[in-house]
Amino acid sequence: MSSIPLAERLRPTALEEVVGQQHLIGPGKPLSRMAEKGRLHSMIFWGPPGTGKTTLAHILAATSNIPFVSISAILSGVSDLRKVFSGAEDIFRMGTPTLLFVDEIHRFNRAQQDSFLPLVEKGVIILVGATTENPSFELNGALLSRCQVFTLQRLSAEDLDKIYTRAEAYLEQSLPLTPEAKAHLLEMADGDGRALLNLIDVIASNPPPAPLDPIGLMDFVTKRAPLYDKAQEGHYNLMSALHKSLRGSDPDAALYWFARMLEGGEDPLYIGRRLIRFASEDVGLADPQALVQALAGVEAYERLGSPEGDLALVQSLLYLATAPKSNAIYRAFPAAQKEARATGSLMPPKHILNAPTGLMKKEGYGTGYVYDHDTPDAFSGQNYFPEGMTRKTFYKPVERGFERDIQKRLSYWQTLRQKKNS
Repeated sequence: MSSIPLAERLRPTALEEVVGQQHLIGPGKPLSRMAEKGRLHSMIFWGPPGTGKTTLAHILAATSNIPFVSISAILSGVSDLRKVFSGAEDIFRMGTPTLLFVDEIHRFNRAQQDSFLPLVEKGVIILVGATTENPSFELNGALLSRCQVFTLQRLSAEDLDKIYTRAEAYLEQSLPLTPEAKAHLLEMADGDGRALLNLIDVIASNPPPAPLDPIGLMDFVTKRAPLYDKAQEGHYNLMSALHKSLRGSDPDAALYWFARMLEGGEDPLYIGRRLIRFASEDVGLADPQALVQALAGVEAYERLGSPEGDLALVQSLLYLATAPKSNAIYRAFPAAQKEARATGSLMPPKHILNAPTGLMKKEGYGTGYVYDHDTPDAFSGQNYFPEGMTRKTFYKPVERGFERDIQKRLSYWQTLRQKKNS
């Protein structure tokens, strides 16, 4: 038994033994009702690693007393699917469906996912797919429409503590850890029950002579890499968290997500490009220095590299987080684009057109143009919109930061415009 991983030896065999996911397996909850009635439907389990997706599939199959087949989309191909489907059809002729558990189902391509459809529709198989990726992006709409999606949560500190206690009871020994080291071990698991049991397995199989403190623990076991895939949903989730923390003027939260992304191996220049975008999109002219700071931070990082250049990005990040916010630019441009598409054939008024030829002068090009600098207020108040188009207001500064001063200027010019055109 010692050769079998501890996580497998302690795998729950009943819903009552499962730690966490009470929103799914608590009294009266969806999976509990299915298990009680013994009637299963095709479903997708979506959640982080080590939260019980495979375990729940095994338990549901056992409680329903139907054949269970498990495959991995990473290791299986078309020929493997054909064998599984053929075996399931043979069993179905006797009136019994097969529960087919597909781990990492998002790894199957569109054609492979489509191959499940006819068997799911006929009831030949009850499909239970497990994925760590957002099903809305990774699974075919046709397959999703035939399955219920259940979201599994990462395990809490209390959940992990229950698993820790259960492991000590099973091993009939207390792990040689100080209370601080135990807390650190739970943090290292990062909400992953299987990862925690694997770490416990390492410690229990070769226990140190004296209790480990947090530093000793780090030397004894390998730190688990943060759950972060630069090409998948985690990448976008953390970037969204960073952007919204900046928008919410929370420099501490922004620093946290910035650090999380760097710990996960994100390209700092990718974050820098988002900071440049943020400077115009969410700060704009409320603080014209925001874009300068963002560009300077990226340029400094390009010259220094990491880790020295990290602080330049941090400086930009903190400047943006603490700057006054305005999305007036972000709103103004789409509004102008919409109007431009609707009135795209209208010519500019002739008085603001140049007249390089005699014919154009004869046609009235440039006639009546007033050079603004020749007016007392350096403001002519002339119309610059196409003839026949009513004046529009796209840019609406907010009453924050430098845009407060801009709004005063615009209001002043609007007053002059009305006087000159009255």
